[in-house]
Amino acid sequence: MKVLVLGCKGQLGLCLSDQLENTAHEVVFTSRDHIDINDFDATKSRIFEISPDVVINATAYTAVDKAEEDQETANRINHLAVANIAVACNELDCWLIHISTDYVFDGSSNVPYKEDDQTNPQGVYGETKLKGEQAIQSSGCRHIIIRTAWVFSEYGNNFLKTMLHLGAERSELRIVGDQVGCPTYAQDIAKTIVTILESLKCKEFMSDLYHFSGNFGCSWAEFSQLIFNEAERLNIIKNKPKVATITTEQFPTLAKRPAQSQLNSNKLKAIFEIDPSDCMLAIRSSLTAIKNETH
Repeated sequence: MKVLVLGCKGQLGLCLSDQLENTAHEVVFTSRDHIDINDFDATKSRIFEISPDVVINATAYTAVDKAEEDQETANRINHLAVANIAVACNELDCWLIHISTDYVFDGSSNVPYKEDDQTNPQGVYGETKLKGEQAIQSSGCRHIIIRTAWVFSEYGNNFLKTMLHLGAERSELRIVGDQVGCPTYAQDIAKTIVTILESLKCKEFMSDLYHFSGNFGCSWAEFSQLIFNEAERLNIIKNKPKVATITTEQFPTLAKRPAQSQLNSNKLKAIFEIDPSDCMLAIRSSLTAIKNETH
């Protein structure tokens, strides 16, 4: 299959490069330098020119707080540009695999969210990502939408790398403990996409929406503690900092975060036989990759 990856220099894009490297697919990796999804006409023209069987959209406006102040840009990238890509895919009759977020939910549920649960985003980021989903669904293109959460890896900017940086500088960190989610390894999201690609090649599938996330829920404070414990074990940090748990109220942000945004990944497992991301193994893998890179 001919696969077009949009956003190859981002965290997920780099993981897709790792995971697609040894497959038989013909893969075209593009960054903003090659295809700037903000330029709607040029984007459609390039997609038509490449004429892929599958487009993987690994681009997004992910600055959750900044989105509150820059609503126009967030909406253009997460919604309008996605709608444009979906129209192009429909006209080409190719698949679109798109990544969305747990922030489409308001966090009021006591149990992990399923795909058909009521959405109610609390901020601009979640709202624009939901509009992107809806634009894909109404475009008529063949699509797989994957909602994921709390994404981390050895690449890019993410919570794990931020904790490593702060942990090396400070003896104590104040981390929010009343927001719960499922940390998810970007390499496992990429592996999931590769598995789906293989399935699309072999079988007929209906367009659908799926959840994929880590295999357990925790708070940001608990996640940071897991990172520091493993980093200490791997001799990446000499003295792990003390983690002081604080409330969301004590750490005000521009955007409101969902208090509980765990995702239920059972549907993806049932259809594609893909297990949720093993969070502990993922933390170890990320930290090992970072350690090897620095030596």
